[in-house]
Amino acid sequence: MTTHTRIDFLYLSEQDMIRAGVTDMLACVNTMEEVFDLLYKGDYRMAGANNDSHGALVCFPEDSPFPNMPRHAADRRMMAMPAYLGGSFRTAGVKWYGSNVENREKGLPRSILMFTLNDVDTGAPLAHMSANLLSAYRTGAIPGVGARHLARKDSRVVGLLGPGVMGKTTLAAFLAVCPLIDTLKLKGRSQKSLEEFIDWVTQTYPQITTIEVVDSIEDVVRGSDLVTYCTSGRTGNPSEYPLVKREWVKPGAFLAMPAGCNIDEGMEQHDVRKVLDNIGLYQAWYAELPKPAHNHVPVIGVHFMDMLEEGKLSLEQLEDIGKIIAGEAPGRRNDEEIIIMSVGGMPVEDVAWGTVVYRKALELGIGVKLNLWETPALR
Repeated sequence: MTTHTRIDFLYLSEQDMIRAGVTDMLACVNTMEEVFDLLYKGDYRMAGANNDSHGALVCFPEDSPFPNMPRHAADRRMMAMPAYLGGSFRTAGVKWYGSNVENREKGLPRSILMFTLNDVDTGAPLAHMSANLLSAYRTGAIPGVGARHLARKDSRVVGLLGPGVMGKTTLAAFLAVCPLIDTLKLKGRSQKSLEEFIDWVTQTYPQITTIEVVDSIEDVVRGSDLVTYCTSGRTGNPSEYPLVKREWVKPGAFLAMPAGCNIDEGMEQHDVRKVLDNIGLYQAWYAELPKPAHNHVPVIGVHFMDMLEEGKLSLEQLEDIGKIIAGEAPGRRNDEEIIIMSVGGMPVEDVAWGTVVYRKALELGIGVKLNLWETPALR
């Protein structure tokens, strides 16, 4: 038997990733829809005892006796997010990132990410790739999957809080599946971010003919068919998270929340449909976190877990988007119902989109082939 011990892998820079299609939002939405079907069937693994953990987080202390150790701050963390995904993918991988809000003062993104894709049989690396765009597009695509199944078909108005990277990719995903969108209501923290976002929208999506900068979160929500909150900030006190009040929400609205969010008692009521991207993810988070869990992870699905514990909600009242995609639960039932979807983000999404982009790079001859070894020194 002939044995080949040489291992090569592909290095993909950010420009390589763009050339290989990482910014193709419609393709990403379609890929994420396939991911949720596999999640519902169970053909995947993530970290943790229940195989649904978000990942392993390195936390820094408020104070340390070591002068060079980083201090805890908003978005100051390092994290590894491993996963395996079956189906047509049958690959594994891990996203590693460091995050520091002070990066922006240096002209860098808040988070800097890399992704390694592996062969599931040998564990050998297939690719090592720039992952900021990979992560941003797979995150934004999830609200698009939700909107495809849960938004009104005649949706025209988007209300968006947070004109940053996540806001861009979420809006791109909404537009990929709701072609009638022509109006954007926008709230941001700084005039500079608003102006940059508006310039990007104007140049990229001329079908948006009306852009309104609003003064309050209430104005973001009122009258909007699609609503999304895409801000980052300090955790700890849910009363300080961006709020959704029931009285603000238009009948028939779809709300997709990939960032911090809180809701009032009206939105907690049973006639507001509550959809999760993967119920197991939130159960894993809840098992891992101090309580109340929403104090520590600000996405709204974690608040739903706190509501379960408090007896305000039953598990049967939480819906899994995978079950809807599989056709075993209804999508939008009528034009009046209000639906809110929590987007937690999962490493299986990185594995899926990373695999698609890697295969396209191979097909097109994009990237730099690097050698790990001809023959391993130790075996």
